[in-house]
Amino acid sequence: MASKMSDPLVIGRVIGDVVDYFSPSVKMTVIYNSNKNVYNGHELFPSSVTSKPRVQVHGGDMRSFFTLIMTDPDVPGPSDPYLREHLHWIVTDIPGTTDCSFGREVVGYEMPRPNIGIHRFVFLLFKQKKRQTVLNAPLTRDRFITRKFSEENELGSPVSAVFFNCQRETAARRR
Repeated sequence: MASKMSDPLVIGRVIGDVVDYFSPSVKMTVIYNSNKNVYNGHELFPSSVTSKPRVQVHGGDMRSFFTLIMTDPDVPGPSDPYLREHLHWIVTDIPGTTDCSFGREVVGYEMPRPNIGIHRFVFLLFKQKKRQTVLNAPLTRDRFITRKFSEENELGSPVSAVFFNCQRETAARRR
């Protein structure tokens, strides 16, 4: 499959570092501050991602449910991410064709605060087999493993994913 090579999730190593290869089957949009769309590999400043985004699921129907995970696989820094991954957000039971505000927040949104280098912040959408598939929140945000969480909660492969890059803002860059 030639498209695998040009897949931004492959190029950005989201596939590999966070999840195994999958074929997206549902469209998801992630929008910060009502006007900043998240596109694979684009950079957003920490100051523009302080509050949780609106995440819309453009697939399934009201009887299908989705789990959203936001994670940072580059902790403490991308050159040596030995604390990979840091969990930023989990919302479950999001009905298809709606947005995450209709779901159940299992782990509250934590804004990105990258210290060293450029971090990837990854949004992954999983289709649940049924409502309330995900019952237990992880005990800690540190050393979260998306693959393991997906396996433990029988979520399977993601149906959609998107990521943005983010690095610490210097005073000069804020101007």
